[in-house]
This record gives sequence, structure tokens and C-alpha cells, in this order.
Amino acid sequence: MTSHLVILGNEIATQDLKQLAKISRADMIQAINPKAFRLTHAQDDSHAEVAAYCEQAQLDFGFVKTTQSLTDIGLVVMDMDSTLINIECIDEIADFAGIKPQVSEVTEAAMRGEIDFKESLTRRVALLKGLDAGALEHVYAERLNINPGGELMLKTLQKHGVKTLLVSGGFTFFTERLQKRLGLDYAHSNLLEIVDGKLTGKVASEILDAQGKADKLNEVRGKLGLRKEQVIAMGDGANDLKMMAEAGYSIAYHAKPVVRAQASYAFNHVGLDGLLGLFAPQ
Repeated sequence: MTSHLVILGNEIATQDLKQLAKISRADMIQAINPKAFRLTHAQDDSHAEVAAYCEQAQLDFGFVKTTQSLTDIGLVVMDMDSTLINIECIDEIADFAGIKPQVSEVTEAAMRGEIDFKESLTRRVALLKGLDAGALEHVYAERLNINPGGELMLKTLQKHGVKTLLVSGGFTFFTERLQKRLGLDYAHSNLLEIVDGKLTGKVASEILDAQGKADKLNEVRGKLGLRKEQVIAMGDGANDLKMMAEAGYSIAYHAKPVVRAQASYAFNHVGLDGLLGLFAPQ
């Protein structure tokens, strides 16, 4: 069986492309953009050897269907923390309370799938009790950045009429601002309880966990009348796995090993705009 093999990298050497074409027994090398090249009609049975070469060369790759294109996609669903943006918001909020190490430890355990997400979020938010709510604005204004390639990816999706959903175990304070700033179509997350300008240490909404993310994906997909194979989901932690399983294509973005192992594609080196290489018109 053959597929097209897309090679992704911030810098891609010609020699690496030639070697990968040889390994995969591809027909031709085609430039998609400066960070993406297509090796046409590559042999699927070369996957393991291609993966080993790309790991050594610090490149990302994907075997794609010969008909795969962004024109067939109707919805892209994204996690927020450490996927669309560069930080874990709750860890940065905790920094203002002087307890970032304690909160980060729980965050990491949850992302690896070692702690139930609802339990982990409840524990972390409780540690923030009494913190001035102004810390949220400081985090948004001073520490939050869109991950590399994110804005280009979103602009291109919008140009093609692809709907976007930001679904997060984080907080509405951030998702609502990002939705407005980036022109996202949908956003869902958790509401922090604030009383008299202070965090109460509680979540004021039903906690949006892994199943909740998957349910939101399916809810929006249903509203749009899309098939599963018309949906892409991107995430980095164990809390994203159920959501990613509900999409036709899943992308692990600089993710934990448990997520990389179950995703259709993994971006370990390139930015979010790597998606545009995998789904470039052919």
C-alpha cells in the first residue's frame, strides 16, 4: 500500500529528503511550503524506518491519504493549555500565590494520566483560595502567548471555511478572551468562582473533563452536520485522549508519550502550522 509521506521541520535539509525518499521508496519530492515537503506514493511498510530517521534528524512526519486535503475538513478542535497557547494557565496563576511547584506537580501527573482530571483540578483550584482575581489578568497579559504557527494555522482554516472549537479543562477567563482575539467559532471551559475580587478555591461550573471535551466535540460536530472523518482534534495531555478518539484525525502537539502513542500524527518539533502541511491540497 502507498500513501504520500509529508516531512515537516523548521529546517529541512535536501539530503534528509533524498534519504527519506529512498527509505520510503517514494516517487517524487514536492515542496508544499518551506517547512513541509511531500514524498509521493511512499510505501506504508517503511513507517518504522521513517520514524527512526526523523527522530534522529529532529523532523516530524505523517503518512497521509493521497486524497487528504483541508477542503474535506469542517471542524478543528483544540485544547488550550500547552496546545494552542504556551503555558498551563493554572500553574501561572499559582505562581502569583507562591505555590507554582505544588500545583505544577499535580498538573503534570494529570497530563500523564496518573490522576483523574476532576480530582486534580479540584485539588489545584482549592490551593488558589484567597488569591486576588487580578492575577488572572496578569497571566493573560504578561505570560500567555499563542504557540508557534498558531495564528497562521487559524487564519488558513478560516480562509477555507473550517470551523474552530477551543475546548479546555482550563478557565473561561482565558478561553473567552482567546475566542474573541482569534475569531474562534466556539469555546468551552470551566468557570472559576470569584467572590469580592478573590478566588474562592472552587469551580463554579460542572468540571469539563476528558469526557466533557469529547462530548463537546460531538455536540458541535452534530450541529454542523459533519462526519467524524471531517474533524481534526489537537491536544497534548491524557485529558485530551477521549476527545481525540472522537475525531477522524488526531494530532499530538509536543505531547506526553501516552498521547503521542495514540494520535494519528505527532508534532514534536514543528509548530501548529504543521497541520497545513499534512492537509495541503494535492
